[in-house]
Amino acid sequence: MQKIIGVTELQRRFRAVLDEVTHKRIPYVLTRGSRPEAVLLSYADFLRFQELDEQEVFARFDRLLARMAAENAGYSEEEVAADVEAARAELQG
Repeated sequence: MQKIIGVTELQRRFRAVLDEVTHKRIPYVLTRGSRPEAVLLSYADFLRFQELDEQEVFARFDRLLARMAAENAGYSEEEVAADVEAARAELQG
């Protein structure tokens, strides 16, 4: 379960809070003026979130590729190559 702490209180209790975050893996929401501004979490949890985020990016990319393949299924390789060549020629002026 996460805890909430103001930045002033965090300054006073930094070592104890850091021990809770690193040893007990308790994340802290850091507030300033009662507004949440940041999160302090263990490095292991950070790496896990990074991996989850990366997996979501790859999943979205895979869905995009599948959608493009479905959209382009009716075109031959020659038609695609001709379109690419026409686009290159247009860009070169």
